Amino acid sequence: MSTELRNFLEIPYDELEDLNLAVKEQRNKRVPMDIVAEERLKYLAGEKRIKAVTVLFTDLEGRLHMLDYDKKFLLKNWDNLTFDGSSVRGFTIQAESDLRLGLDWHAFYWAPADVFGPGKVLVFGEIIEKDGTAYSADLRGRLKEFANKYYASHGYVFNAANEIEGFLLKGLDAEREYYKTGKFEFASSGGYYHSLPSDALRQFIDNSAEVQRAMGFQNEKDHPEVAPSQFEMNYSYGEVVSGADQIQLYKLICRQVAARMGYTASFLPKPVVGVNGSGMHTNMSVAQNGKNLFWDPQGELKLSNFAWNMVDRILSHGNDICLMLNASVNAYRRLDPHFEAPNQIKASGSDRGSMVRVPIGAEKSSRFEVRSVGPDSNPYMVMLAVFKTGLEGSIADIPNLRQADRFLPDNIYTAIENFRNASWITELLGEDIKERYASLKQASADRCPRLLGSIVKQQEVQFHHEVTNQLLWNLF
Repeated sequence: MSTELRNFLEIPYDELEDLNLAVKEQRNKRVPMDIVAEERLKYLAGEKRIKAVTVLFTDLEGRLHMLDYDKKFLLKNWDNLTFDGSSVRGFTIQAESDLRLGLDWHAFYWAPADVFGPGKVLVFGEIIEKDGTAYSADLRGRLKEFANKYYASHGYVFNAANEIEGFLLKGLDAEREYYKTGKFEFASSGGYYHSLPSDALRQFIDNSAEVQRAMGFQNEKDHPEVAPSQFEMNYSYGEVVSGADQIQLYKLICRQVAARMGYTASFLPKPVVGVNGSGMHTNMSVAQNGKNLFWDPQGELKLSNFAWNMVDRILSHGNDICLMLNASVNAYRRLDPHFEAPNQIKASGSDRGSMVRVPIGAEKSSRFEVRSVGPDSNPYMVMLAVFKTGLEGSIADIPNLRQADRFLPDNIYTAIENFRNASWITELLGEDIKERYASLKQASADRCPRLLGSIVKQQEVQFHHEVTNQLLWNLF
């Protein structure tokens, strides 16, 4: 169709970056929501070239969902948006299907028109029950509530930075077509740091990084990873809810850019056996009044006792929270010690096989890194698990806890069993959400071969929570 008669909003990349960074600054300064909402609504009403507002939310397993609202409709009804929750896995039953969407106006993004389409802006939603209370299965809302509680009581700001790896695969919808082909093809055969400027992988990384920068990601570095056709794009740390939002946007951007090039960006933890898998190393720290509470120049590995206590609690509950950090059948292929897998429940300053690693840092950058996280996990669930466990979990009476000979599960069935049996998970999530999540994981696992074997099976891709849909789920 001709676009000559359409006058929809299209903003150059440098202007987009300025707009998105200004919103990020408001969020970091915690400008009151009512002030921000008034500003956004005034902007939407005055900018005639915007046709729709895309509202994003995440289901219990971590899959991103998007709803487009006509701008004029949204301006009249923004405080009473409803949707059918029974159509989302892990949400409400059919008899109680209506849920509401609140808008988190702090989490507002302008997106490049050449990638997302002209005339659209994005905003993250908060899921609300009919009676106005927060919806218990919305882990974004749960994380935000938890972070706000500690900010109000202690002045704590939770910071997170994630290193998200993925693969660029040949063909559109390569994951959804896997049950037909039984194989993935790499888009590039280059290795670590090595990819010629003209390679498809390098072009994909460049294009994705440009979009991220325009959307306020504050990029640091990007490069091909160890495995052929594997990539990683790093950006600056942020407040924990904002950081989790950026994980969802990162994956969305990668998938959209790849699709426009005729490829698939995959965040399966181990799409191909025999090469390194993909992780989502989660770097975390806590600040108070602008001071990094993890830094202690006299501490072990220059980490404070406060930080080490958080590490000890996470290690103590490593098996309890494993299913939250490794959310799929395929994720347990990645916990293979032959490929630098972080499957040992210990902490180290150098051993990349440890669940927790303490990188070299200075006062500003002092942190520890939870390495055993898969890129297909629910980022809000991951952040809630590591920060709440680190602050409120118990420390196990295990001799030499930080170097004890303990390992994470090598299959999802053991992880589900540990998750179900853990009283800490009941405290962390609540009995209802704990059971819902376990049931979803069990349903997918039961459709897959119990033994992983040495090749990726069709079922572990077909029934993966980020891949499957109604059609694929019924091909059983």
